[in-house]
This record gives sequence, structure tokens and C-alpha cells, in this order.
Amino acid sequence: MGSYHFIGIKGSGMSALAQVLYDLNHIVQGEDVDSFLFTQVNLDTRNIPLYAFGMAPLSPTMTVIASNAFEDTHPSIVTCQQLGIPVIRYHDFLGELLKTYTSIAVTGSHGKTTTTGMLVHALSADHPTCSLVGDGTGTGHPDAAQFIFESCEYKRHFLSYQPDIAIITNIDFDHPDYFADIDDVRNAFEQMTVLTTKHIVACGDDPQVRLLPTNTNTLFYGFGSDNTVRASDLTVENNATFFNGFFNDTELGRFSIPLSGKHSVLNALATIGVALLLDRDLEIVRKQLATFSGVQRRFTEKRWGNNVVIDDYAHHPSEIRATFEAARSKYPGKRVVGIFQPHTFTRLEKLMDDFADSLKEADDIFLCPIFGSAREASGNISIDDLRNRIPNAQLVSDNFASDLNKYSDSILIFMGAGDIQKYQELLLQR
Repeated sequence: MGSYHFIGIKGSGMSALAQVLYDLNHIVQGEDVDSFLFTQVNLDTRNIPLYAFGMAPLSPTMTVIASNAFEDTHPSIVTCQQLGIPVIRYHDFLGELLKTYTSIAVTGSHGKTTTTGMLVHALSADHPTCSLVGDGTGTGHPDAAQFIFESCEYKRHFLSYQPDIAIITNIDFDHPDYFADIDDVRNAFEQMTVLTTKHIVACGDDPQVRLLPTNTNTLFYGFGSDNTVRASDLTVENNATFFNGFFNDTELGRFSIPLSGKHSVLNALATIGVALLLDRDLEIVRKQLATFSGVQRRFTEKRWGNNVVIDDYAHHPSEIRATFEAARSKYPGKRVVGIFQPHTFTRLEKLMDDFADSLKEADDIFLCPIFGSAREASGNISIDDLRNRIPNAQLVSDNFASDLNKYSDSILIFMGAGDIQKYQELLLQR
């Protein structure tokens, strides 16, 4: 039994890792901001002690794990160093932990969290599994031989891992505070594939993915005929998406997922591809896919009057487009209203025109102030720069809830990776 202290325990990956260690019968505690974050729900359920920064009891026998969101100058990290307690970064610790398992990484610029959650749901039904999902959900099992985890490309942190299997959902230009351009992003994924020991499962419909060096251990999935695992004949019925699956020329039968959008079908194909490589019972996988309810903050739905309120993590133009496509697929003919909070100044500045184009796909748009994040408190732009590029955009006002009162039988989509939930709460409390 070990004793672990987490600096920044409410981060999505940190929270999930803390849960994994707790479930494996270790002693776990952590420190973070006082304000409530949705990622702490599962920590609270396990009664994992949470402290405000600088208030946690420390011991030389602890292993201290620090979030990648904080620099070495963070006061809590400095305190540990002064006390002679070694501090290990999240990605380095996880990399060592994974070596004792058959590991399956889920990476890509978008869709990692939902794909990871779907894969866990499908493969853990008949096999004990450890899992780490980017919505702050983690599970440890003492008898597990496999570990399914979300693997982030930011600052090339995923190069700390050597997974047996790696899913690549797509490659897109993101994190412009670190990556120079799309070529730099793709180079990072090339480096990751070299570290993957057995199989790559990659979306063959993505043009950047197709530029990666490949070998016989790469399984492509998608809608195109040049993919090994394919989907066809999509239909939407009773709030579910149905499709036919194929493996080369072999028909796998009809599958269903209680999710909307083509990107959700791609996530299911990735899951099927991994299951085939692991020789899993496809009937169990089919049943599990049909009952997958999604992950936190990914197209999560509530009712507000006769409107549908959707909470989604979309914070990149490609993700915004996918969210709108899913909404229009599930609710054809309904008015789509976007409430968007940009996440980081650099991302908005570098992708400004692309953000504007993607948001124009909504019927109406409300824009919230830019969320800076722990690593970026300010920037050279404001939300007005985005509003001026979108003819139908309005800024969120003090009367925000009243402004939305005019909508009836509409789809209200709250999008962002910051604290946009507070705007949603203003609405739902009304």
C-alpha cells in the first residue's frame, strides 16, 4: 500500500488517476482550488480528502504527483521541494504505472474522452479493467490485466507512454501555445506511433492520419472503402444511431449506439477495431455499445421548459462543427442556439477565423468572456474580436437567462472547456 498526494487533484486526468490508485487500495489525498469542479464528484464519492492549496498535511513517506497545469514555481510544489519530498509529474507517474499492464491508449486531437469511455464500457464487461477517462472518471481493479487510458498530445506528454495498442482518432492543429503548426502536431503523433509496441488503430478518413508512416500493424477504420473496419447504411431511430459494420469483406452485422453524429460512429468503429485485435466476443461488444450512455460534459442533455439544453466540452472549431452536426442529426428542423466560451487566448487568436466559421453554423450565438486557464491568464485579444466576425453573435449579458427566455422548442448548446457550467446553471435555476 502506497501513500499519494496530488497537487491539482481536480484536473480531469489527475482526478481519474487518484481514483485508480484509491481503488487499488492505496492511501490518496490531494489539494486544489476551493471552488467546486465537476471532476471532483467521483473523488467525493470515494471520500478522498481534498484540501485547499497549501493546507494539506504532508509526509516524507508520500509520493507527490503534480498536475502538468502548474510550473515548478507553484507554491505547493516548492513546499514539497523544501521538505525534501520528491515530486513526479502526472505523465511520468502514469507512464511507469502502465508498464505492469497490457495498455490501450486513446489519443487524437478530438474525441479522445468519448472514445476512451466507450472502449472501457465495451471491453470491461467480461474482463477486469483499470481505466482513466478524461472526464475525470477513473477505475482501478486489483485483478486487472489491461489498462485503458486517455493519452494527451499536449507538450508531447504522450511520449512518456509505451502502449501495446494506440487509437488515433484524428490529427488537427490545436494547442497553439505549444505546437507551431499542423506539421509539428503530426510529427508528435509520428513519435508516438514509434513507441506503440503492437498495434495502431487509426481513423483512415482523416487526411493527416493518412500521412503518418504505417506498417502491417496499422488497422484503419472509417466510412471510406479503403478502411479495414468500416461502417455503412447509417440511420437514426429512437434517439440512437444504427450502422452496418464490416471487417475487410466480412459483414459484422448491425450495430447501434445511443449517440448522435458521424463522429460517434467513428468512435464505435475504433472500439470494434480494438476488440477484433484482442479477439473479444463481438456479441458482448455489440451489446455494450448499444448501452453506452456517454461521458461527462460530452453532449449531456437536460430539459429547460420545452427546450433541450446540451452541455458539451467542444472548445475547438472541429469539435464545434461535430457538436452542431450531432444536434441537427438528432433534432432535425429544430432551432440551434450556441452559447460558447473560448478556452485560452492563444487558441482563439490562432484559430479566430475558423472559430467564426464554425459558430456561424448555429442559428444564434451567444459568446462568453474568454476563459484563460491555469497556464494562460491573459492575452492580446478579447471576445469582441470574435463577435465582430459573426453577424448573429451576441455577448452574454447580466440578463443572460432572460435573453434565452424567448426560445421555445429549441436546442441550446453550451460549449467550452472552462467554467461555462456557471452560465448553464444561471439558466437552469431560472
